[in-house]
Amino acid sequence: MNKITNSGANSGKGIRLFLWQLTVNSSYVIKRIFDLVLSIFLLFLLLPIFILTAIAILIDSPGPIFFKQTRVGRKGRLFILYKFRSMVANADSLKAGIIADEHSQDNVTFKMKKDPRIIRVGRFIRRFSIDELPQLINVVKGEMSLVGPRPPVPEEVGKYSEDDMKRLLVRPGMTCLWQISGRSDITFKQQVELDKQYINSQSILLDIKVLLKTIPAVLTGKGAY
Repeated sequence: MNKITNSGANSGKGIRLFLWQLTVNSSYVIKRIFDLVLSIFLLFLLLPIFILTAIAILIDSPGPIFFKQTRVGRKGRLFILYKFRSMVANADSLKAGIIADEHSQDNVTFKMKKDPRIIRVGRFIRRFSIDELPQLINVVKGEMSLVGPRPPVPEEVGKYSEDDMKRLLVRPGMTCLWQISGRSDITFKQQVELDKQYINSQSILLDIKVLLKTIPAVLTGKGAY
């Protein structure tokens, strides 16, 4: 009798586990379809802005139109992130000379309000997050999502605590909860807490809410530098 009871209980647990895995996998598929369809639509819709931004960068500063940087994605996978170039072409080589002068208060991320490396058009496209638009290509490629924790550089991940590593459980996103709550004015600790909040409650409905709130956040330019 006990064997029959245990067998029934194990069978019940197996069914619940299967249904839970099916639900999780289905949510990933739905989110991916949502990301793919919307990002392709936005790429076509925003094509004139892409062209005008590219021309403005070429006129303002010699060098490439796009800035490419290695970032850390889901489960620690490395990928190349795309941005419109908003700094001088040799910005990375100049970073070492100014990094000691200004650092985020948590000493993990590097943000400078008046970075001398930023070109004239760069200040405009950074303020309104136009420089981030090429990341729609990363979304199409499956390296990023429209909504999710912002992808860190490998140097930042090297400073992560065990708790911070939870940010790497999902695909990184173009926008997130802390992007609509103050952007670069939010401390790293607050960023991690908001990212964990998103991971624990993520859904298509939440993604839509974050995307809609991103529009006024971008237009006001608060915390963007």
